[in-house]
Amino acid sequence: MSAPLRLMAVHAHPDDESSKGAATMARYAREGVEVLVCTCTGGERGSVLNKKMDRPEIVANIAEVRKAEMAKAREILGVQQRFLGFVDSGLPESEDEALPEGCFAVQKLEDAAAPLVAAVREFRPHVIITYDDDGGYPHPDHIMTNRVSVEAFEAAGDPDRYPGTGEPWQPLKLYYHMGFTKERFEALHEAMMERGLGSPYADWIARWEDRPAKWPVTTRVPCGDYFEIRDQALLAHATQVDPDDGFWFVCPRELQQEIWPTEDYHLARSLVETSLPEDDLFAGIHADEVEPACH
Repeated sequence: MSAPLRLMAVHAHPDDESSKGAATMARYAREGVEVLVCTCTGGERGSVLNKKMDRPEIVANIAEVRKAEMAKAREILGVQQRFLGFVDSGLPESEDEALPEGCFAVQKLEDAAAPLVAAVREFRPHVIITYDDDGGYPHPDHIMTNRVSVEAFEAAGDPDRYPGTGEPWQPLKLYYHMGFTKERFEALHEAMMERGLGSPYADWIARWEDRPAKWPVTTRVPCGDYFEIRDQALLAHATQVDPDDGFWFVCPRELQQEIWPTEDYHLARSLVETSLPEDDLFAGIHADEVEPACH
């Protein structure tokens, strides 16, 4: 039997794995791919966004609560998960606000990347997915997550770099999440309006800057059959997601499956030949040619 393919998703906080690429991971996991989520921080400074969970005992124990939510989401998605051990940087209210001492976003790149390099060398992924260089949105932890992911992709295969973090392993492809595109939200908006449902996206689309996409979508992974699992995983993060608050669930799942049944990515690095556009993160990688994991 050939060795299984392996996918690593690198995220900043608990809940990010469920809002970005969750259906993709659920699909691949159920097809026999080994999937590991690496969560850079514990989300300790995240606000409680669900009013029903905004209680003193929750706020006082937010780090443990978010770990428990992550464990539940991990089981729903059917993936492995590990925390890399850094402290949430929080989201500054202004550009002038200093980040907390010792937080993830102020680490030296080599220090921040070392645990991820070690995870890459242990898990030996063929594909890594993460955020673009703007972080998907400009949260300092998301931007740092991109930096450490690129660093790990480029360094993990070099035996002279990051000594003491395991045997070298070179991933073959690196992708950026492209889930929040104007094209996708325009399609969902038009479909909702056509069906008389109303749409919450009109003002957002109107404010969208008309400029070429910095990172064009190269890869659309069909995974509409796994949107229900994605939503269940998202709801597991109860401090962050209110099921009655419209943003995540305002567009009916069945309509999403009809109009936009993919999760979308930009191929940022590839060491294998592949033809664009793709519909598979493992395009160009053949299971009978990959090496087994060492863990």
